[in-house]
Order: sequence, then C-alpha cells, then structure tokens
Amino acid sequence: MVRTPAASVLRVLVALVGAAVLCFSGAAEARVLLTLDDFGAVGDGIANDTQAFVDAWTAACGSEEQAVLAVPVAKAYRIWPVQLAGPCKMKLNLLIAGTIVAPASPDEWAGRDPMKWLYIYGVDGLSVSGGGTIDGVGQEWWARSCKRKKTQPCNTRPPPRALHFEECRGVSVQGVTLQNGPQFHLSFTRCVDVKASFLRLVAPADSPNTDGIHLNDSSRVQITDNLISTGDDCVSMVGNCSDVRVRDISCGPGHGISIGSLGKNRTTDRVENVRVDTCLLTNTTNGVRIKSWQGGMGSARDLRFESIVMKNVSNPIIIDQYYCDQPTPCANQTEAVEVRKVEFVDVRGTSATARAIKIACSDTAPCTELELRNVNLTVVGGGAATASCYRASGKAAGVVAPASCLAKGDP
Repeated sequence: MVRTPAASVLRVLVALVGAAVLCFSGAAEARVLLTLDDFGAVGDGIANDTQAFVDAWTAACGSEEQAVLAVPVAKAYRIWPVQLAGPCKMKLNLLIAGTIVAPASPDEWAGRDPMKWLYIYGVDGLSVSGGGTIDGVGQEWWARSCKRKKTQPCNTRPPPRALHFEECRGVSVQGVTLQNGPQFHLSFTRCVDVKASFLRLVAPADSPNTDGIHLNDSSRVQITDNLISTGDDCVSMVGNCSDVRVRDISCGPGHGISIGSLGKNRTTDRVENVRVDTCLLTNTTNGVRIKSWQGGMGSARDLRFESIVMKNVSNPIIIDQYYCDQPTPCANQTEAVEVRKVEFVDVRGTSATARAIKIACSDTAPCTELELRNVNLTVVGGGAATASCYRASGKAAGVVAPASCLAKGDP
C-alpha cells in the first residue's frame, strides 16, 4: 500500500498519544525513578524550580543504575537557563509528562548566555519522551527582534534556543510538544546518532527564526513523523552534516525544508547524503530549498527530495547560491559552495508563485548533475507554472511540469 503524506500525518497524531504510553511502560522497567518534586520543585508555573531540576539531573546522571527523571503530569515547572552536562554513568530517560516553562522576560537572561535555555552537553544515550510540553514563551523575544521591531532599540543578537544538544551521541527525542521557542525549538550541534520523532513543534507564522529542527555539524540523524508549524524553516541543516533522513513531515506554515544557509562569512560547509521524502508542505514561503552565501566554500551533494506534496507553497523548488539575509546588499564574490548530485523526484502540488522552480547558481561554481523526475507543479487556482535556471545542468525524466530548464551537460 502506498503511504501518502496525509496518511502519515494521521499516523503522527496517533503516535503522539501512543509514544507517551510506550514511554511510561519503559519507565516501569527502569530501576530508578526520580521526579522533580522529590527535589523540592513546586510545579505551579510561577516558582523558580531551576535548582530542583539541576539537583534531580545530577542525581539521575550520577546513578549507578539506569534512571528515569520525570517531570510530573498536570504540573508546570518554570525553569531559568540551565546546563545539564554529562557524561552520565548510565543511559538516562528524561520523561516530560508535564510542562517545562521558560521565564517570560528576556531580561531574565542578564549575565547568562543569551543563546541557551535548556542546554544539554556531552550526554550519550539520552532519551527525551513523555507526551508533555516544553514552552519557550518566546513572545517578548520576538517583539524585541529587529526582524519584527522596525524602530530602535531592537535586539540584533540571536535569542536562546529552546532545547539544544551539543556533543551528544545516541540521543532520542520523541512524543513531546515544543512550542513558542524564542529561536530554534530543537537543535543539535556536533551530535551523532540522533532520532527526533513523533514531535509537535509550533509557533506563530510571524515569529522570527523559530526553526522547528535545526542541525549543525551532525551526522546519522533521523527526523521522522513530525508536525511542524513555525515562523522559519521546518527543518534546516548547516555546517557539516551527513547521513540525514527526513521523512513523514507535515510542514507549514514556515519557510519549508532547507539545506543551509551554507558558506556564510566565507566558511567551508559540507552537507551530503541527505534524503527528504514523504512530506506535506502547506502555505510555506519556500518548499524544498538549498541556499548558500556568495564567498562560501565546501559542497552540498548527494541530496534527494522525493514524494513531496506542496499545497499553496511559494518557491516549491529552489536552489539559491546568492542567498543574502541581511539589511544591506551582499557583495559579489567568486567563491561558492558547490551544489551537485541533487534529485527532485515525485514532487507535485500547487505553487503560490508563478515561478515554481528557481535554480540560480554561481558563474564560477555552477550546479551540476541535477535531476528533475516526475515533477508536476501548477499555480494555485489553475494555470501553468514556470521554471528558471541559471548556470545549472542535469537531466529531466518522466513528466516534468513546468518544463525543465536544466542545461544538458556542462552549463
């Protein structure tokens, strides 16, 4: 039986409930069960429960037996910026059945790292589950952002990431809701063997930089069965990422699913062996996208986007080697991140823009070995869409609409 993106979304809704049940059954098998309340947490959504959280983590991480650290159901724990560090003696399950809430005011980050809220470093074999909620309370951060506030003073510095893992291995995050993140909701930096599944990641469509799931320098990653509705990319990956699978995603609103941006400030980035398939994108400002800055180096290669359904999506297929996300024009530069061996297969649906395919590549580093296969994109309301290519070569196969603009052989 063929699985459609719509059917996948239903599977996610069922799994969000089922995952919590499975997690609690897993907790029954553990030898040590600790709760935040055991360490003096109040859980009324007002009191500062940060120290209780830290103490509970220290006990669970240092346990000689496998431990479950539980955030009890039907209670809200207000947690100030915190670092939860490893290594832990045994594998650990952070069971979030209740709600973890951030401070409402950015002023609470005074004297602290403004980019961190729930920061987990150097932990192997950690699973986060439980069916609860992580609420980043990002409204005041968004209001102060220069991307939303057009008068001075406004905040140019990046806000904190909601749940951020760094230098971790064997991490699983499943069956929880992350909402209203000040910036990225769930991010991984220099992590290996990551699973992020059965998640619900939500923020308003106009909330700046609120990516759903963000990868940086991470490998062997599985992102599956997630509902993502935010103000920026549903899934993004930068730096050096490899062996990434993104599957069964409902995305929208937001900025689509992005490789990049790559090469900012003349950095060398490499993203390779990425497969994105069986995804539904609705009302997004981009569809599937590769974006890089002029002057960057490295490559984006061996990428495959397959079985993608678009509904009212602007720029459904886009490769942009001239990406420039800053208030002043970007200077023309000769170096560029190489883009090659990219496939778009079985991509269909409706475009909110007349131009459904836009591929703009560098004069000095053209895009090569691209493929459009069985692509069918029309303009919302009916009518033929168009495609444009610059310095891009490859092949078309099957029925491709709009007609392929790729040059054959070298561009």
